[in-house]
Amino acid sequence: MAVSKMLQFVTVDRKTPEKREADARRHDFGEIYREFAAERAAEQAGRCSQCGVPYCQTHCPLHNNIPDWLRLVAEGRLQEAYEISQATNTFPEICGRICPQDRLCEGNCVIEQSGHGTVTIGAVEKYITDTAFEMGWVPSIKPRIERKESVGIIGGGPGGLAAADVLRRAGVQVTVYDRHDRAGGLMMYGIPGFKLEKDVVQRRNDQLAEGGVKFVLNTAVGRDITFDAIREKHDAVIIATGVYKSRELGGDNHDAQGIVRAIDYLTASNRKSFGDDVPEFDSGELSAEGKRVVVIGGGDTAMDCVRTAIRQGARSVKCLYRRDRANMPGSQREVANAEEEGVDFVWLTAPTGFEAGAGDAMAGGVAVDMKGIELEGEDVATMHRIVSGVTVQRMRLGEADATGRQAPELIEDADYVEDADLVIKALGFEPEDLPTLWGHPELEVTRWGTVRADFRTHATPLDGIYAVGDIVRGASLVVWAIRDGREAADAILAKFSASVVPEIAAE
Repeated sequence: MAVSKMLQFVTVDRKTPEKREADARRHDFGEIYREFAAERAAEQAGRCSQCGVPYCQTHCPLHNNIPDWLRLVAEGRLQEAYEISQATNTFPEICGRICPQDRLCEGNCVIEQSGHGTVTIGAVEKYITDTAFEMGWVPSIKPRIERKESVGIIGGGPGGLAAADVLRRAGVQVTVYDRHDRAGGLMMYGIPGFKLEKDVVQRRNDQLAEGGVKFVLNTAVGRDITFDAIREKHDAVIIATGVYKSRELGGDNHDAQGIVRAIDYLTASNRKSFGDDVPEFDSGELSAEGKRVVVIGGGDTAMDCVRTAIRQGARSVKCLYRRDRANMPGSQREVANAEEEGVDFVWLTAPTGFEAGAGDAMAGGVAVDMKGIELEGEDVATMHRIVSGVTVQRMRLGEADATGRQAPELIEDADYVEDADLVIKALGFEPEDLPTLWGHPELEVTRWGTVRADFRTHATPLDGIYAVGDIVRGASLVVWAIRDGREAADAILAKFSASVVPEIAAE
């Protein structure tokens, strides 16, 4: 269905795709939002005000031409809408699913600010590209002309894959090295299927492979191949490793069994959904089934953990966060979804330590760990320290800091214990020590451990080495990694072109 004109926001209310009932969706890992029907997508796109200064586009890290493809959808010109959407965004169907639109494009929509409710930009973006794949409008990225230059990309997450796409379309020989057995990074292993079904990511991996991108998987730099070996193979190298080192908590019994990292928990869950053999999940170590689960943190990773625990059949799920709801860094939509599914948020609480007690560590009179492995000596004593609760200190919000955000303060003598059988630490991620891991001390890093790179070209001080995404920015959004990857690829192509010496015609 095509609409005759835009600016329908005065007569047509904002509508999002139908959301599956919480009682149904909490039992599986399918995406919770249904697909827009063609008529509804056109109707919602027609609400766009086509304003002269499109703040939605300005506040998108990729500066997507949002008003243009909304108009085309409203007019029923979907293939053209796809072409414009794909021109600025390597993975629009992924961004449409997992971008925090409420903080970016939709949150800055002009009609949202006027009180009419934002255009559902993310849902329309997802609909455009999903339809394009269904209709066969997505062409191969295989280039018509091959180039001799080659680029090695370390890391198969969104930044690395976005760079691979741009470079391969230009005819460059591209090899992606990744430590995992599937490319995609956190899109594949960190984000649960109820937000991003994995066939959506794999579809892009397949497109890249069919276009000639080579994937070297199960290969960790510094363990299976050296950084120098990769440099020798390629004319340029892009570091796109992401950040995987988890922030830790101290306090009493912080190393007791049953206290796990969010990345380990989410990876195990996603691997299980692939049908992989996951001993840590099968043993119960990284499964929430039947347990009282406490997740510590307030970002999107914490939301992924609490909602995963619900689906695994946890007895109860609580999320501890040291500020209030208004100051939570995670998406408010994700908080609402989690509450609908049965998650209990405990605001203004900070963990100070953990309670641990003796567990049932005996199997036939022999001390065993959670995997059933027999223990001896000091390990037996360690085994008896199994988490039973989180020591929590109540907080209040004090004076605002320089950014205007109120700092949490402890309330004296207001500590208590939250019972827990599984504690998941979702406190954010930090960069690994790449110079040491890779045996390359000359790789410059900042005081935060991120790789030092130019913010426009993404070139590092090492000749021919570039860096993109979280390993430069710190833990950030997929959309920023995509932007970085595209910009780095453009800079590399410009350098390759500048190095070509034109032939001089003979006299």
